[in-house]
Formats: sequence, structure tokens, C-alpha cells
Amino acid sequence: MENFKIEVDSDGVALVTFDVPGRSMNTLTASVIREIGEIVERIKSDAEIKGVVITSGKTTGFCAGADLGELGGNGGLGGGAGGEAGLKAAYDAGFALNKAFRALETCGKPVAAAINGLAMGGGLEIALACHYRVVADHPKIQLALPEAKVGLLPGAGGTQRLPRLMGVMAAAPYLLEGKSMKPAEALANKVVHEVVPADQVVEAAKTWVKTKGDPVAPWDKKDFKLPGGGPYTPTGGQVFIMGNAMLRKQTYGNYPAQLNILKAVYEGTQVPFDAAIRIETRYFLKTMMSPQAKGMIRTLFLSLQELGKGSGRPANVPPSEAKKVAVLGAGMMGAGIAYVQAMAGIETVLIDQSQEAAEKGKAYAENLLKKAVSRGKMTQDKADAVLALITPTTDYAHVKGSDLVIEAVFESREIKADVTQKAEAQLAEDAIFGSNTSTLPITGLAKASVRPKNFIGIHFFSPVDKMGLVEIIMGEETSDEALAKSIDYVLKIKKTPIVVNDSRGFYTSRCFGTFVQEGLEMLADGIAPAIIDNVGRATGMPRGPLEMNDDVALDLGYKVTQQTKKDLGDKFEDRPFAPIIEKMVVELQRFGRKNGKGFYDYPENGPKTLWKGLSELAPVTIAEADQALIQEIRIRLLYRQAVEAARCFEEGVITDPREADVGAILGWGFAPWTGGPISLIDAVGAKAFVEACDALAQKYGKRFAPPALLREMAEKGETFYGRFGAKAKAAA
Repeated sequence: MENFKIEVDSDGVALVTFDVPGRSMNTLTASVIREIGEIVERIKSDAEIKGVVITSGKTTGFCAGADLGELGGNGGLGGGAGGEAGLKAAYDAGFALNKAFRALETCGKPVAAAINGLAMGGGLEIALACHYRVVADHPKIQLALPEAKVGLLPGAGGTQRLPRLMGVMAAAPYLLEGKSMKPAEALANKVVHEVVPADQVVEAAKTWVKTKGDPVAPWDKKDFKLPGGGPYTPTGGQVFIMGNAMLRKQTYGNYPAQLNILKAVYEGTQVPFDAAIRIETRYFLKTMMSPQAKGMIRTLFLSLQELGKGSGRPANVPPSEAKKVAVLGAGMMGAGIAYVQAMAGIETVLIDQSQEAAEKGKAYAENLLKKAVSRGKMTQDKADAVLALITPTTDYAHVKGSDLVIEAVFESREIKADVTQKAEAQLAEDAIFGSNTSTLPITGLAKASVRPKNFIGIHFFSPVDKMGLVEIIMGEETSDEALAKSIDYVLKIKKTPIVVNDSRGFYTSRCFGTFVQEGLEMLADGIAPAIIDNVGRATGMPRGPLEMNDDVALDLGYKVTQQTKKDLGDKFEDRPFAPIIEKMVVELQRFGRKNGKGFYDYPENGPKTLWKGLSELAPVTIAEADQALIQEIRIRLLYRQAVEAARCFEEGVITDPREADVGAILGWGFAPWTGGPISLIDAVGAKAFVEACDALAQKYGKRFAPPALLREMAEKGETFYGRFGAKAKAAA
């Protein structure tokens, strides 16, 4: 066998060690599934084997679940065949894992899982198919069914076994949200039977097999009752009634996976187990074939993994390591950058105009570290060591010896030029200067540099310690060496890099801006603010556009607009909402959440409420929304962002659909259910998308007009992933 090793001891206990060759983590590939079937046959036919213990030969974990790359490739389940034969092939492929695990569960001999590391998705499902589960007592071990996070449902018995162990209500967050359990939590939930020291996990499993081994699962016994009751009991019925309503509130119907999980549990818990797993497989296939699942798997799993390994890095530049980095500006952004650098073991110089401001920036890191220590996530010694890496100062002499500088000062060309010159005076010839600007073109900022080839944009997102994306911007003269070193740095601080070319607003700020601006256009159109934001959230965006305006800060947006106006001169086009923003910022000092008043009022105690004075600035003419208007607002908000992303491709601002989609979801929270704006266009189809945008442009203006690239793709029946994806580039 390629993936398993079987050793039978003198007591007749077969130790099955799962160890996929050439991989850092065990995953469930087609060959693994085939070999599980072979193992079951040997267990049943070999009289010498009295019982079985399954464990992992990897130090990295027990099993990370299904190989989504294999699952999503080669035409998907069934190999892409059509018609009834295709459906049957897809069902057989989808049921293969369930069939293998059920065969293990009913092999007639006791089977225990010795879980010596994380067990995710199908990795937990194979453990649940064992009759007994022992897990190592280690703080880093997690047990989870995270399929819902990538638009799927657990398809190897998870939707059926977990509720039968825990009860439907208790199992719901682990199935619907992909919530993970630590070993102690799993024990309390009756998902595992024992938690023991890591070096005793196999022995404890063997002891159970030899002394108490029971080869029959609880749900295969005549006296089995579902914990908490099934759908037609008073308690169980309430779970499904309330669960359905809560699911609608949280997902707005955008995520078929969650609804299909609930359906699989509802139907499956009413029938015998063999029928239940067939129901699960049908819902698994239905979910797998949805555009949401295809987009989410590709973007949130496959593309995210590829970009997280530095797939956009120039191959001709040797690896580098940033050991010392100076951060210019100790405000919220600079302080956050200093923190993540120190957490990655990088010596950090934090510079501001006053020592007090620099110290305040370091205090931000200190507060985060205190929280980590108080929650038991870090020792005090470790926290002290991290904090010691940050040197707050006003003296640019400390920049000397830095491999990289991150400039994070105000969005002012003059201030940025000043700090660039001061820092570069201390830098070695091969050091990199990175600007954290979110809107100002890098080529223009690089004019203040004496080494424009080493000048690059490194755009973080706030709050830096929580946001996983960094947008790297190439100026006209930026070299491959600068790009490679910047990507190496981003990977070291455990962020995901995307690479874009220079433009006003680059990719993320430019496209994100269209979402908040479209909300303002609707406000100027007379649509009630509550309708705008409620529908905005219902699209799958994290907040409505007016809320998002408040979060970003109205005065920041106003300043950026004024700078853009100054730069573009006569080419700048004022929008109908401009007077509303100007009055709110300049006259009324309503800056947003940061000063407690924007489109919303933010009382110290209590929830935010819409500002009552807004109706005087933007009179409401549409106070109610029927289904048609709701759908039109949804389309306006999503398509406005997507058509801007398409323009970025046409202009060469972004060239890789993976980076466009990952950047959109991680950077500004573009509706994850779509897989990103480019996946959304591909799913709708270029032809249908162009037709919809033409109709919107006719009604609302040229901001919706499709670029020539999209029209060409519509005529040729092309997709972005087909035309610009990795396979297309490799073939070119």
C-alpha cells in the first residue's frame, strides 16, 4: 500500500498508520479512498486481526480532509460527463468516501482512532466512523468540519454522525459555521471518548480495543435515540424552526451549503443510517455543483493556498529575509505593522515626529501582547521578547542597517516625500523602500526617491493584526528584485500578497470605493438610508455602504477626493452626492465612527442609530422597497464593483484572476459567496453580464459601461479564468 502501513501485534491489534508520501499533511485522495476499501477487506478476512487502531504517521496532524484540488479539478465529480450517466458517475464518486467509511464502521471488528494531531473535514469524519476515539492532549490540536467555510457540506457522514453524538442543537455551529473544537471541548461534547498525553494516544486506543472493544456504532443499535430528540419531537422541532430563521438572518440565502446542511440533518436524522448517508451525498453533490461552491473552493482554498506560497514571486531572484525593518509613522497603521513584524521575529524601528507618538505606537503592540498572555495564548517571556524587538524613536539614524522601510504616514505627497528622503539617506543601496499609501500612484511618489527601482507600494489593511492581505504595487521603474524581496517580507509576516500595477487607488481601494460611492449615489437618488444599508448587507458584504463609509472615515474619503480633484484638474467629475459629504465633513464635522458621528450616531452606551438629520441633506423619495427594487440595488452594488475589476484587467492594473478574487474578499470583504468579482462575472457569463451592465449604464450612467475587453470576451464566449488564469499563462 502507498498511503497506509499495517502492523499486527501479538494481541491481534492491527495498527494502521496513515502516511501519504510526499505530502506535509495527510489528505483524502482517490488512492487513499481506494486503499481504505482494501484495508476493510483485510480486516474482515484476516482472522489474526481482532481489532484496529488508526493513527497518523505525520507530526503535522491526523488528517486535513479531502484533497480539494483533486475534487475541484479534472471536471469535478464524475469527470464532467453529462446526462444520466454523468449524474450516476457523480453520485458514485460522491458516495465513495461515505461508502468506504461505512464499510469500516460495519466491518464487524472494533476500530479505534488514535488522533495525534488536527483532524479536519474528512479527517474528523474518518475518526467519527471509528467506534472509539482517543485524542492527544495538545493545545494546538483542532477537530472540525470546516467545509461550510468554502461553500461545501461535510460529505463523508459528518452531517449524520455528529448530530447523533451531540444532538442537533449542539452540533449546529460545528456544521453550519465550521467551528472547531479543542480536545477538552470534544470530550465534553462526546465527540471523543478519551483525552490522553500525546505519547499515550496509540496505547490508550489499543487498550480499549483489547478490553472493551465494541464493533457496533451507537446508531446501529436498536435502543439508539437521537440526543435532544428528532425533528418531530417538541425540542427537536424547535431547533429546526428557529435554526431555519437564524440561518436566513445570518446568510440572507446567499450560501446554499448552510441550507443544504440543515436539510441533510433534518431528513437524515429521521431515517436509518444507511439511508441517511445517501441523503447526505445527494445534498453534497447539489452543493458541490453550485456556482457558489465552485467559486469559494477555487478562491478561498486553492487560490489562497497558491498565493500564500508566493506564486506571484519572480523566479529569477534568490530568496531574501528581512531581519530589520523601519516603519515610518506610528499611527494605527504603523503601530499595527510594527506589531506583526515583531511577532514574526523582525527587529523593528518605529519612527514618528515625537517620542510620545512613537511610544504610543509601541503601546499598541504591548496591549495586544497583554491580551494574548491573559488568554493563555502566549507566555509572558515570549511577549517580553516580542516587545523588545520594537524600538520607538524620532531619530532617522536608527533606520541604518534596515533591509526594508515601510512608510505609513498621512496621505500627503509632501509629507511622504520628506520622510522618503530622510530614510533613504540611511539605507544601503540594495534596501527596499515601501509606501503604505492606499490611493496615491507609486510612480509619482517614487519621484522623491533617488532609487526608484527599489521603490514599491506595500499596502496593508486596517486593523493590520487581523487583516490577512497585503497589496504590493509595482511602479513604472520598480525592479523584480524589489518585488521578490517585498513578497518574501509579506510571507514572513504571515500575510497573503497580491501584486498589482500602478494606478490611482490601485486595485483594492479603487474597486472598494465603487461600493461606498454607489451607496452614496443611491442616497442622492432619494433611496432611504436604511434600505441602502440593509440590502447592502444582504448582498453578502460585511456592512452596508453608508456604514462602511463611517468605518473608513468620511473625512479621509473627502481628503482623498480633494487630492484627486487637484491631480486631475478639468478631468475630475463631481458627483451628485459631493455636496452631502462636504457639508457633513467641513461644516458639521461628522467624520464617521472615529468621532462618534457620521451617517450614524455612535453613543457610548447602546447601538448605533441612523443620524436623524440626514434626511435634511438627502431627502427620501423612496421609503419602501419591493422585491424588484431590492434585487436592483443588489445588482447595482455587486456589479458596480465587478465592472471596475474588469476595467482593472483591461488597463493592466491586475493580471491574475486569482489575485483579483482573493484580494477582493480579503481586502474589502467582497461577498464571499461569489468567489470574488471575477468569479461572479465568470459564473454569470460575460455575455449576460455585459447585457446587464449596458442596461444599468443606460439607466444610471457610464460608470456601469462594460469595457471593450468584456465585450470582446462576451463575443468569444470567454471567461477570465480561461483567458487570464494560470493554465492560459502556462500555455502562452
